[in-house]
Amino acid sequence: MTNHLRHRILGIDPGSRNTGYGVIDSDGRHSRLVASGCIRVGRQPWPDRLGLIFDRVADLAGEHRPHDMAVEQLIFARDPTAALKIGQARGAVLCAGLKAGVTVHEYSPKSVKLAVVGSGGADKAQVQHMVRILLSLAQAPGEDEADALAIALCHAHSMGIPQRKRAAASWRDFRP
Repeated sequence: MTNHLRHRILGIDPGSRNTGYGVIDSDGRHSRLVASGCIRVGRQPWPDRLGLIFDRVADLAGEHRPHDMAVEQLIFARDPTAALKIGQARGAVLCAGLKAGVTVHEYSPKSVKLAVVGSGGADKAQVQHMVRILLSLAQAPGEDEADALAIALCHAHSMGIPQRKRAAASWRDFRP
C-alpha cells in the first residue's frame, strides 16, 4: 500500500518528568498516527534526566525520520524553578532534533489548542478528545501523549495552508 500522506511530523511536549511524543504522517488536511508515547525519566538526578530526554528524542528522530519536529513553547510558569527545568528539557529536545537534521518548529500552547480544538482556552480533556477524533483512534491518548500529538497536528494544519491564503494577523498584513 502506498502512503499518500507524505509528510512525517514528530510532535514533542517537553516536561521535566514526562515528555510526550507523537509521530504522524500528514498531507496537511488528513493525518494518521505512526507512533506515540511518553518518555518517563522519573526522579533520577537532573543531568541524567536531560540526557535521557536527549537520547530518546534522538532515537525517535532516527527511527521515524521525520521531516519536521514541532515543539511546544514555554510561555508562562508560576514556579520559576519549574519553568527553568521545562526550559532545559526543551533545550534537550531542540538539540536532539537539530542534531538529527530535523527542521524544528515551535508553537504556543494557545495556538496548538486553537488549531486542534478551535478554542485557545481548551482544557486537557477537550484536546484529548479532538486528537482521538482527528486521528481516528479507538481511545483517547494520555495527557502528555495527546499534547504531543496535538502539537504535531497543529504543525500539519499550518503546513496545509499556503502562505498566501493564511488569514492576516491584522489589516496591515493583508495581501490579496
